[in-house]
Amino acid sequence: MIAFSIRFLAGRYHATPWGRHVNEGAVEWPPSPWRVLRALVATWKRTLPGVSQSQIEPILRLLAEPPEFELPAASTGHTRHFMPWFKKGPDDRTLVFDTFIALSRSARLIVRWPAASLDNDQRELLDRLLHNLNTFGRSESWCGAELLEDEGSAGYTCRPLGQEAPSNCEVIRLLCADPARAFTDPSVPPAAGAVIRRAKNGKPKSGQPSVYDPAWNLCGETLQLQKERWSDPPGSRWVPYVRPRDCFKVERKPPNRPTSRPPIRVIRYALDSTVLPLVTETLPVAEAARRALMGIYGRLTEKDGVRGRSKVLSGKNEHDEPLADHTHAYYLPSDEDGDGRLDHLTVFASAGFGSDERRAFDLLREVRTGREGEERQPLRVVLLGMGASAEYCPRPLQSSRQWVSATPYIATRYAKTRGQHRIDLGWPEQRENFLRDNLRSQLVSLWPELFGELAPEVVVEPEWDPNHVFRVARRWRSIQFKRYRRKRGDDGGRRLSGAFRLTFAFPVRGPIALGYSSHFGMGFFMPVNGNSLGQD
Repeated sequence: MIAFSIRFLAGRYHATPWGRHVNEGAVEWPPSPWRVLRALVATWKRTLPGVSQSQIEPILRLLAEPPEFELPAASTGHTRHFMPWFKKGPDDRTLVFDTFIALSRSARLIVRWPAASLDNDQRELLDRLLHNLNTFGRSESWCGAELLEDEGSAGYTCRPLGQEAPSNCEVIRLLCADPARAFTDPSVPPAAGAVIRRAKNGKPKSGQPSVYDPAWNLCGETLQLQKERWSDPPGSRWVPYVRPRDCFKVERKPPNRPTSRPPIRVIRYALDSTVLPLVTETLPVAEAARRALMGIYGRLTEKDGVRGRSKVLSGKNEHDEPLADHTHAYYLPSDEDGDGRLDHLTVFASAGFGSDERRAFDLLREVRTGREGEERQPLRVVLLGMGASAEYCPRPLQSSRQWVSATPYIATRYAKTRGQHRIDLGWPEQRENFLRDNLRSQLVSLWPELFGELAPEVVVEPEWDPNHVFRVARRWRSIQFKRYRRKRGDDGGRRLSGAFRLTFAFPVRGPIALGYSSHFGMGFFMPVNGNSLGQD
């Protein structure tokens, strides 16, 4: 028994049957045994020129008998494109159909000769031939072939016709080699340039030099044979085969959808404008982004004149009460190139965003903060990506041991100026101690599992100048930032604020936003580049 398999590495097999035009949309399946033999001869002459004809011819003569095929699941497909024709001018085009067999890249087409056998040397030589076979059919049909040891006798779905075709099969014809004439040379065309002299029987007269080596009918060039007006290649014959009627039927399988996909928690935008807003405009930009997204979401979910409200985007429940678990959206504008102007907007929610929220993010194009000249220089946003926090880690979400204030940290409560625990606001050290203690309490309340008992180990250092004035990014004073929200009664501008550097005992993943108005970009920390585990 001789058997080998062919895998089509691109998932396509291109081959036009003999006698059919490429634009007929016909495709040869299974491959004709004539094509199999010619592919082996071409591989021999191209890759193993040191192998003699006496070594290869006995193998090919055994393979000249009609084989059996095991056909993998496959379907037909085609593409249409226009090719230059130049028949009516330089702009002339003609429509070309490219028909092919589509199948899995791992599927195997098995070709088998049950009554043939090879000795060890012949099997080794055939194995080398198959290993060197890299295209089968047209040149775009990349393939990999290997010799099989034993494939048994069951499961062969296409074989030469016996007495009668089964009811579930159809009869096709395949071009096969005629063992008596395929390896002879009476019909081989002469060398190029030689004068063709034919006898009355149509065969070239003897004594004309052959262009082929070896001079087999099997090696005849298609163009030359068509020029010589051969209806079928000399040395070939048509053999009827039976093929399953449903060989191109593909069973539909349900999509492999994961049972639990990680929620989308990170939305990332780039900010674009003629003049980008300063870092001191962080809170107005964040508040405007929230307002725009809530408006888009309300329009998308409007029913009977009532607009919907997203808890994740708004941070409020159905009774218009603020959520206290901090799982809703953080709007975090950031300056990531260090020029003092906001260039990115990151929206993060540990609760994740639903499909309607994601549609709203996709439709956001512009943020209106109400700043002067905004009509002439609008602040546009460009969506960069959405993803799970474990997969999509822009700079604010990277891991680092050191984090530094990108915006002022605003205390969540007022400092007492009277009573037993009062502080003197005139002393910078006392303001710094108050803010540091308040910041530690925020770490414990937000991440009790990380810092419940380790809060004292977190090093909190003030970022201030020699005059003990807090500086954000070593240039901005806290008082320069807009800290009042556009809501009645907001007092963020009257609370104590400062800038700090946090050093943890282990890398901590962002985002880190603490304190009052932290969901609007205040108290936002950025990882220190030298200690960040990711890359900007």
